[in-house]
Amino acid sequence: MLAIMLRTGVAGRSAVEMGRSLLGHFGGLRPLLSADLAALLSQGGLGQAKACQLAAVLELARRATEEALTQGSTLSQPERVKHYCIALLGHRKVEHCMALFLDNQLRLIAAEELSRGTLSQASVYPREVVRAALRHHAAALILTHNHPSGSPQPSAADERLTRQLRQALALVDVRLLDHLVVGAGQAISMAELGLM
Repeated sequence: MLAIMLRTGVAGRSAVEMGRSLLGHFGGLRPLLSADLAALLSQGGLGQAKACQLAAVLELARRATEEALTQGSTLSQPERVKHYCIALLGHRKVEHCMALFLDNQLRLIAAEELSRGTLSQASVYPREVVRAALRHHAAALILTHNHPSGSPQPSAADERLTRQLRQALALVDVRLLDHLVVGAGQAISMAELGLM
């Protein structure tokens, strides 16, 4: 499929060889989905036009995956939530924190970025999370963030933030259902670990 999208190769390399080379360089399709334009341009044979076209197709694939995971269904199944969070954050190069705002039937109202940070942290303020929950008229929310280092293990700071958010949200009758940490293509649920 990648070769079809590339259409043509370059001198000495067919489109099939270029597709294989891209998959090999990035380590498979999932890591390729997280490649940005600069990373694609660093590959020999991909000019600006092909790299932009490939980046657009990869972004469409990410968005289609996100949409398929949420359309017409509730986020009440832990595995579905994990897959959605991986699709949202698994490709990010710096730490992002997002909230999934849910109604009473656990249907997704909105997924909103709360903060964007560095390689190792993103600041989240309970007051801003409460304000966003009220703005979306959410009955519940799921917090999720990524660890660009690859380790999905919650840190002590993650545990502290979760406790603070749970207390702040309880004051306005919004339930914090879970806090998922995404890293290395997987997501760990703090609720499943008993850290909620």
